[in-house]
Amino acid sequence: MYTVAVVLAGGSGSRMGTQIKKQYLDLGGHPLIWYSLKAFQESDVDEIVLVGAADDLDEVRATYAPAFDKISKVVPGGRERYHSVYAGLCAIDVCDCVLIHDGARPFVSAEIVDRCLKTLEKENACVAAMPSKDTVKIVDDSGYAVSTPDRTHVWNVQTPQCFRFSVVKKAYDALITAEREGTLGDVHVTDDAMVVEMFTDARVRMIEGSYDNIKITTPEDMTVGAAILNKALTLK
Repeated sequence: MYTVAVVLAGGSGSRMGTQIKKQYLDLGGHPLIWYSLKAFQESDVDEIVLVGAADDLDEVRATYAPAFDKISKVVPGGRERYHSVYAGLCAIDVCDCVLIHDGARPFVSAEIVDRCLKTLEKENACVAAMPSKDTVKIVDDSGYAVSTPDRTHVWNVQTPQCFRFSVVKKAYDALITAEREGTLGDVHVTDDAMVVEMFTDARVRMIEGSYDNIKITTPEDMTVGAAILNKALTLK
């Protein structure tokens, strides 16, 4: 299977409270995005498409393309995350399977990528995730609890989210068409599996990610990230 990783690096990082976009913040001597790119570079993925903000492209291309030779293209993203994903999908020339990953998750590992690729040998779609450690409440618009899902069936979704290319491209084509035609409604698209669930009949399998595979969103996450990195370096 020819596999492409679409790595998203177009977020503004407004909740981080810094002038530097979060994917370029320093963690252990490297920008956050460097760790994701390194993981895919050293994996069995064949190619990397890097999606960045339009105003960063020249700098991103000059900085990362020479360092990671699997990067085939650096393309501009869009207004929302799903627009950026679609830009990455449209930039792919040849592909059997695609792994979509948030560049603000620096602790994706070779083991997670390997589990994704093995699962795609038999499945149309899989997502790195972990069982929830917490009880989850469903609330109404006023914040009152209305139900409590059985925690044994609740997973916290991560990335990479992984698909047969034909399946996810079909789903995203349908999503973008619905948006352009004004038929999408008030749906808030939060991840790629949701798009596949909405527009195809493919089933999405949850596979083991890692509790360390966190998304860096707030300053507190940087503190946790530094601890995870230090632990990883200690174990080497």
